[in-house]
Amino acid sequence: MKKIRIYAILISMLIAAVCTGCGSSPESLYETADMSSAAMDESPRGEVAMMNGAADMADDAGDAEAGEEIVYAPAMEADGEAADFDGGDMAMADGISEMKTFGAVADAPSAAGAPMADGMVADEVAVPRTAEEDEDIITDDPVIEEPIPEEPDIVAEAGMLTAGEWNDNENWGFFSGIVNKDLVSFPSYGLDPTQRIAVTVTNESGETLPNAKVQLLSEDGNSIWNAVTNKNGIAYLFEMDGKKGKSVKVNSASGAESTAPVEKHTDTQSDDAGKVGNCEIAVTVADSPTLYPDTQVMFIVDTTGSMGDEMFYLQSDFGSIAEELNDEHITWSVSFYKDEGDEYVVKGENAFSNDPKYIRSQLNAESADGGGDHPEAVAEALTDAFNNHEWKDDSAKVAFLIFDAPPHDEKAIEVQNAIQLASEKGIRLVPVVSSNAMRETELFGRAAAICTGAPYVFLTDDSGIGGSHLEPIIGDYDVEKLHDVIVRIISETKQS
Repeated sequence: MKKIRIYAILISMLIAAVCTGCGSSPESLYETADMSSAAMDESPRGEVAMMNGAADMADDAGDAEAGEEIVYAPAMEADGEAADFDGGDMAMADGISEMKTFGAVADAPSAAGAPMADGMVADEVAVPRTAEEDEDIITDDPVIEEPIPEEPDIVAEAGMLTAGEWNDNENWGFFSGIVNKDLVSFPSYGLDPTQRIAVTVTNESGETLPNAKVQLLSEDGNSIWNAVTNKNGIAYLFEMDGKKGKSVKVNSASGAESTAPVEKHTDTQSDDAGKVGNCEIAVTVADSPTLYPDTQVMFIVDTTGSMGDEMFYLQSDFGSIAEELNDEHITWSVSFYKDEGDEYVVKGENAFSNDPKYIRSQLNAESADGGGDHPEAVAEALTDAFNNHEWKDDSAKVAFLIFDAPPHDEKAIEVQNAIQLASEKGIRLVPVVSSNAMRETELFGRAAAICTGAPYVFLTDDSGIGGSHLEPIIGDYDVEKLHDVIVRIISETKQS
């Protein structure tokens, strides 16, 4: 048999590999691989051996030396003997002690995935080499890598989030319509705002009386719902759990008293009348208006993991609002909640502060994590907010519930009690619904807002921030900056 120098074969293959590592196109490697494919085969153990067809490559690489046999690098069986191939028995070449693949040679990389014979890829080709050849391949030239640009940090500036505002109490005809048409249904977590009695309190001169305490009484004189008139002299009462109101009792801020009967009639604007109560009562009290100079504002924030996509922006907005609106007659408080099993369930300081920078620092100290299941500790947060914080009797009050998930189902009674207490103290609870909320969250938020005489606020997709935002079932509304909406609501809450 004609003898051929095996090193000519190996050098040809190494040159192809080096060219690839130095920037040769993948196509050139494929051409090399195609030339080698006819000379390669696979052993029964999955290793690659040179076949007799390699002699054709050797003829291109240099002249064959007479009297020398072709040397192969066959796969070895466990006993160290060469495996038998269709091309005949082959012996291990002297001086070749191991098989290496292109992919394992750092300075001679190949294009992974280049086609080879019988479905093989280029980085599976076994290439023996000597120390002298290694020295020829290794270079001292530095490898210049292009720097990977870092993504810019997101600056969560105030005023970036967008929102809409809707007030069901001021759009009662629309609300009645969607309830009567079964587009929405109540109760929601213990709250049924459909049986509403709107009370307007004025004096004999027709002036509206803010801060009057209003009670809805049953036939036996028991209290069903309590509320406080807003600065426009309006309070909203609700028949809950099937309890029917017989009369309304009003006590003005200075102690004057008056009562009026409840003459309730149902909404007749739809074909399915009767689901929504539509009772409006005017009560006259011999007193003059009393306005409170102080305003108390609370932020109740869901800090579970699902709030993470908008948390920085919410912190920036509400922190800046506190600094922007702060004066000697406004105080602030913050409360945070997660869920059972988290780092905490509810956390916050009971006292209100007139230091907006301190409020901002408290907001910024929190991070979004925990939670897990969909409902969160909303009931516990509301119970703590309205029971344990230092609300004054003689102040205008508003609380913002910033959240994306409803309470737990089994907490319905606790939710109802907390909302009733807020209404009794004159605390307007404004929901601020963030991204990825579901319809049940909207209905809970709207019910809580209706029952405390507050508007419903929701973030929108217009900012491009956070996940998708649920479009509520409401009428036309304006898209505004969340910052502007919250500032307006606080300003409308203030009485002087």
